[in-house]
Amino acid sequence: MPGVPDPRNLYSETAAGKLSPAVAGHLERVYVPNRGDNTVWVIDPVTLRVVDRFRVGVNPQHIVPSWNLQVLWVANNAEGRTDGSLTPIDPRTGKPGPSVPVDDPYNMYWSPDGRFAIVVAEAYRRLDFRDPVTMRLLYSIETPDCAGINHADFSIDGSHALFTCEFDGGLTKVDLVNRRVVGTIKLSRYFDRPDVLEILERPGRKPRRMIDPVLPRSLVITGTPMPQDVRASPDGRRFYVADMVSDGVHVVDFATFRQVGFIPTGIGTHGLYPSRDGTKLYVANRGSNHVHGHRRGKGSVSVIDFATERVVAEWPIPGGGSPDMGNVSADGRYLWLSGRYDNEIYRFDTTNGSVVRVKVGREPHGLTVWPQPGRYSLGHTGNLR
Repeated sequence: MPGVPDPRNLYSETAAGKLSPAVAGHLERVYVPNRGDNTVWVIDPVTLRVVDRFRVGVNPQHIVPSWNLQVLWVANNAEGRTDGSLTPIDPRTGKPGPSVPVDDPYNMYWSPDGRFAIVVAEAYRRLDFRDPVTMRLLYSIETPDCAGINHADFSIDGSHALFTCEFDGGLTKVDLVNRRVVGTIKLSRYFDRPDVLEILERPGRKPRRMIDPVLPRSLVITGTPMPQDVRASPDGRRFYVADMVSDGVHVVDFATFRQVGFIPTGIGTHGLYPSRDGTKLYVANRGSNHVHGHRRGKGSVSVIDFATERVVAEWPIPGGGSPDMGNVSADGRYLWLSGRYDNEIYRFDTTNGSVVRVKVGREPHGLTVWPQPGRYSLGHTGNLR
């Protein structure tokens, strides 16, 4: 793996202006996978116009830059079916190539040394390590204690990855060198409140919210946590985990693999994106606690300061919306996010939080902005280093 030049900031090589020579000649585009109609729409980020659209496989979820930055892979997981696939897009032309059959590619990452594509086979609780060019299966790591294995980020030295477990409130640590699961922990907004944890563990149905037994005029969220995206702190010591049910971000110490904090943000916390200068974390709040949400929810973006782990800004969407997944423009000026339940995408101005909408297809999900600064990609919608 290419070393991290600055151990205080693993995002140092993704700063504005640090485009790799490998992306020379690539079109400036926003690629939007529309899960509901099996298409990708292509947006010119300057004119905000749709310049192309094409069909891909069934249920496109995320658009994933390859480790060497030469291909954008559309992950079509075909939920509930057996015809999952990956569709390559040439970033020089913006055009797709023939799809490759792959089991349940809900998400995809790359080993930090670039030797393997890591297909997150969510339905099978399995990580499939494949040839990064042909996508031939080489080996798998089973993750039986991680229901709904989903998003990931990597340790600063590339030896481990943390994967979220969407359907049982967990986080799994994977040793990539020895090819095994190290352990799985449960996350909770009330990790430091044994009194609340005891109540939540009692058998029987509970209302969505309960009166806090200690704090006056406060409520306890009783739903099982639903962790989503995960990102490392600039120094790699902590990991931040978005939680769509708990409405905030869990903080996990990497070395001890223990939860050490929780940061309340907004309703339906989902996507996490570091700013180009590595000082802030943009948090997409989808506006709903449900997988299948509603239009015009209380969607927003929270801005967390890495140094203080405090929310320093809130950017609501006027009239409501459902900001989901995306990334930051190459110059750091804009945060692009899909509007999962509103058939639109959003461009947030990172200087003031103002929002521009662009209509797209049905149920847009993990869009990517391209090109992005960085030497190589670790996957998802552009986790570059």
